[in-house]
Amino acid sequence: MDRLHALEMAIEKIILDPKYHDILTLVKGIRNGVVYGTKVRFPHALVMIFLFRSGSFRSKCALVFKATRQHARNLGLFALVYKSSMLFLRHTSPTGKERHYDALLAGLLGGYTVFGRTIHNSVSQQIVIYVFARVCLALAKLAVQPSHVGRIEGVGGAAGGGGGWELLGNAELRNKVVKNGWPVFASVSWAAVMYLFRWHPETVQSSLRSSMSYIYVQSDDWDSLRNFIWHNK
Repeated sequence: MDRLHALEMAIEKIILDPKYHDILTLVKGIRNGVVYGTKVRFPHALVMIFLFRSGSFRSKCALVFKATRQHARNLGLFALVYKSSMLFLRHTSPTGKERHYDALLAGLLGGYTVFGRTIHNSVSQQIVIYVFARVCLALAKLAVQPSHVGRIEGVGGAAGGGGGWELLGNAELRNKVVKNGWPVFASVSWAAVMYLFRWHPETVQSSLRSSMSYIYVQSDDWDSLRNFIWHNK
């Protein structure tokens, strides 16, 4: 026990040493990316694959494991590339501090390295599409947000200063855009995906296409109470 305690104390001394802080942030970033990717993907893959995929129990388990591993790997690797790039850019800065566009450059490199070269990977596509949708919403909010609003202490806003671009100076017009922006975005998004699913289903991501087929197509046919209530025909 004494040896174990001594080892624990030695490790704790290392991880609390400021000179190791930068390199340890990479380790912690990878760890957090892997854990978060696993927590997000595993229940999603478990439900989607067991409900909508055919095959044996073993093959479905293998697909769940593959999707979970891919999601965890992607987020962990992206954390490594992004945080490494941020450290490099900060240390090469003339002031030794983070510059305004360092995060953009680091994200660009991480996005290409981890996601940009895996165009045929469905997990990577889902992550990128999710991020793209969130970027669209954030940019729409930023465009009309007043310049003195938006700072979030302790997150990105602490370094960047926060505040919107205030492209619409008229307060009444800005309020109307903010009020109607989400309904328009949601309506157009669903209109587009339903049109694509109806007339160009091959372009829709496979898991989304399967779930949409289950809801909107397979619900059109039944020949008994059993396959009307309990399962599809």
